Amino acid sequence: MTNETEQTITVEDVRRLALSLPRTEEALVRDRIKFRVGRIVYLSFSPDETLMGFGFPKEERAALVAAEPEKFLMPVPSDERYNWVRVRLAALSEAEMRELVVDSWRMCVPKRVAAAYAESVTGH
Repeated sequence: MTNETEQTITVEDVRRLALSLPRTEEALVRDRIKFRVGRIVYLSFSPDETLMGFGFPKEERAALVAAEPEKFLMPVPSDERYNWVRVRLAALSEAEMRELVVDSWRMCVPKRVAAAYAESVTGH
């Protein structure tokens, strides 16, 4: 049973978080909203904005998809060579979205940038 106060995560929700992360830029590439650090894309939305692709370790994605197939999907064939997986936005909670976005961003930035961000958020 779904909690009626829960809202589906939107691109706007993700945008607010992603643009708060150091070095993140937003881009529109072939009608898809993408967030990147330099040339490395760490988030991308399907044209209908129902799916979000995100950076995720290749060797762990099959287990992630198998554990929650109603939520996670393998990347499209052209993206299989990348550290990438997809998620249905409607299946995500706010906390899960935050974790996926920040973890994906962390894969793209230098360790010191990720550490400085973690310190600013936690206060230590």
